[in-house]
Parts: sequence; structure tokens; C-alpha cells
Amino acid sequence: MSNLKVESVNISERKGTIKKPVDMIVLDNSGIKNDAHAGDWNRQVSMLGTESIQKFTEETGRKISYGEFAENITTSGMILNQTKPLDRFSSAKLMLEITQIGKKCHGTSCTIFRETGNCVMPLEGIFCRVVAPGHLKQGDILEFLPKIYKISIITVSDRASKGIYTDKSGPEALGILEKHFHVQKLPCKITSVIIPDDSSRIELEIENSCKNKADIIITTGGTGIGPKDFTADIVRQLIEKEIPGIMEFVRYKYGSEKPNALLSRSVAGIKGKTLIYALPGSTHAVREYLEEINKGLIHTIYMLNGLDLH
Repeated sequence: MSNLKVESVNISERKGTIKKPVDMIVLDNSGIKNDAHAGDWNRQVSMLGTESIQKFTEETGRKISYGEFAENITTSGMILNQTKPLDRFSSAKLMLEITQIGKKCHGTSCTIFRETGNCVMPLEGIFCRVVAPGHLKQGDILEFLPKIYKISIITVSDRASKGIYTDKSGPEALGILEKHFHVQKLPCKITSVIIPDDSSRIELEIENSCKNKADIIITTGGTGIGPKDFTADIVRQLIEKEIPGIMEFVRYKYGSEKPNALLSRSVAGIKGKTLIYALPGSTHAVREYLEEINKGLIHTIYMLNGLDLH
């Protein structure tokens, strides 16, 4: 964990103007009271580190005052643009959630850009929304809380649950997801369980994972047309919105070469803020499906949390 020191809090009454330091800012569900950028959107609060300001000063020779880059909160202690969306900053007084890293440069409409031909905010500033209202002043400390993605892998198999054979699909999914999140530099916590082909047990495991606020649930097995293939049906009953495109694409991609792949009833959807993917039970199929799912997985999570980060 890292801590941030608040060096200044700043507001402006009109957009397009620099912000001025104030003694204290009050934050509610719409952002900072009396600040022009408050509202029902994702960029309620802007933050910039003194580390970025100092680097800009050294490069341009232009002395910068707090708030001059239009940041609401000027901090010290860490490089802010190395954080990720959905990471949080917390104190006993409030909680902020990061929604965006950087922004589009306003170019010649920015005073500093007109003077120097450069501006640090588009690359190194970050934006947040208010999760828990409170207040903030110079000298306060914010604790950095990186988002830890919670992933639940549920293998559905009578024989594997009885120890007749060793499950390979669950470990395959775990290894692929661990590698993917490591490459993305996103921390994750993955739990695995093996259960029998029992509709009540499948439903219970999925419901429990959702209650434990899993970001992603991966099930393997039970997506075929056999008499004990229940998983796809249970998932369809539980999800609130289906995401058919990804599964249709995988079936088409591999089914054009191997017609048996078209028999899969794999399904994807969301329940609350949990993504659920019901995959076939073979390791080969797990690799094929996750290869495509992973391409848009983080973006899908961001969308599910109300972030449009095109």
C-alpha cells in the first residue's frame, strides 16, 4: 500500500479556467461542491501529483502554482498515472475511485499550452468519482487501494468431484487468467472449486460467488447436450443480461473447422457487477474460449462498472 499526501485542494467556478487553492473541499455524490466540474459523470474530481508538476517545471522553466493545471487535488507520494481505473483512494473522511487516466488535450484553449507548447495533465493527470462523500484539506493523507480482481473458477464434473480423474480444465483456466492479469499489471485473486453435475449445487456456487463480489466467474463443464449438462441452463436463469456475441463468435470460429464445436451451449452474461462465462469442460475448449474472451475482458469489466474508456 502507498499513501498520498494532499498538498493542495483547488476549485474553479467556471470550466476552462485554472483552479484556486481553498482551505477545504466538500465532496458528495456529484463531486466537489462549488466546483465547475461537479456533476453526474465520471470525471468529478481531477488529481495531479507534484512529481509531474516538478518534471514539467524542469522541462519548461515555467513555475506552476497549485491548481494551474485545473487539478482539484494536488498530491505527493506516488506517480498517479501508474494507477488503473477502479483503483481507489481512501481516508476516514471519504473514498474516491479512479475512472480515467489522462484526457484529451484542449490545445490552444489551455493557457499553459499556449505559453509552453506542452501540458502535463493530459498524460499524467487522473480523474475520479466519489464513492463515499466527505471532505479533504491540505495535509490530509489518502491511502491507495489497488483494485484486486476476484475470479471464481467452478469446475462442474461428477467424476472429477469424486476423484475418479484429476480436473484439468479448472487449472487450465486459472493459469491462463493468472498470466493475462499479470501481463495487464492488474492484481487478481483466484479461487477454484470442483462440484458435481447437480443443478442446485451449480446455482449455489454461482450465487455465493456473486455475493462475495466476484468480478468474474468461469464455469467449466455442463455446456453440452448430455442428460447431465445443466450448467448453461442454470447460468441463463441467473444472469440479468446475456452477452451472446463472444460465444457465438467462438462457436463460429472453431465450428467452421470442427463441427462438433457447434454443439456447445456455452453462455456469457452478467449478474449484478459479476461477469459469468460458462465454458465447455475440455482444456482445449477452455484455451480457445479464453483466448477470445481475454481480448476484451478488462474493457468489459470497465463497461460493467460504468466506465466508457474508448
